[in-house]
Amino acid sequence: MAANVQDIVMLVGDSLTQCGWEQGGFAQLLSERYVRKLDVVNRGFGGYQTDWAIPVCEQIFAKQHEQQHVPQIKLLTIWYGANDAAPAPSPQHVPRDRYKANLSHLVQMVKSPTSAYYSPETRIILITPPPVNTKQWNSPDHPRVFETTRLYAEAVKEVGEKENVPVADIWTPIFDGAGRSEEGCEKYLNDGLHLNSDGYNIVFKAIVDIVEHVYPELDPTEAHGVRMQSVFVPWDEVDVQNPRPSLMKRKTQL
Repeated sequence: MAANVQDIVMLVGDSLTQCGWEQGGFAQLLSERYVRKLDVVNRGFGGYQTDWAIPVCEQIFAKQHEQQHVPQIKLLTIWYGANDAAPAPSPQHVPRDRYKANLSHLVQMVKSPTSAYYSPETRIILITPPPVNTKQWNSPDHPRVFETTRLYAEAVKEVGEKENVPVADIWTPIFDGAGRSEEGCEKYLNDGLHLNSDGYNIVFKAIVDIVEHVYPELDPTEAHGVRMQSVFVPWDEVDVQNPRPSLMKRKTQL
């Protein structure tokens, strides 16, 4: 049984989040960035959309009376839309207005003092879906529409503004990097829908940029002054003569 030692970065979303552990994925990059400071927990579920995300998050978020016994979520990324944007009558389809309401609901589960899951220590980042390349996506039973996904990416930015939550807009840099061409998005997509390592690197950099400028207290680097320390001291700070007191876990945020 693992003890409660480090607080966490939690990633919630669909297959774009689930695949974040692949080589060069954003979960892997974040885990390396926060090593010894925060654990990265991936709660991405392939095929899921925001209607299904709400009951899932009601189980993976700790309620207020439970939070003292479990790791705190210091940073939460919410990344849905790739499936919500599937055209009706797909069971994955969620109408755009309901998609926005669902995203707001997920944010308010954490931000609202009246919520059973209220967590004032948690910092939230919303992520837009990336462009799709329908010429590359070879799954006629699960179609996608380029323009529809763009509208869902815009919806995330609208929710971010409404909820005062920063948005990692990955649609724009990917589309720009593709020469503003749907076919050019193949540079960042491995199958027309899911990201390759170049695409995930854009996601990672967008998250890092938001942390540095909006949530600097969660910046694990020394670029802007030390704000976080490792849970356990570096080996050369252990008191060799009396090691136990110096080997007690400590808070990461200074």
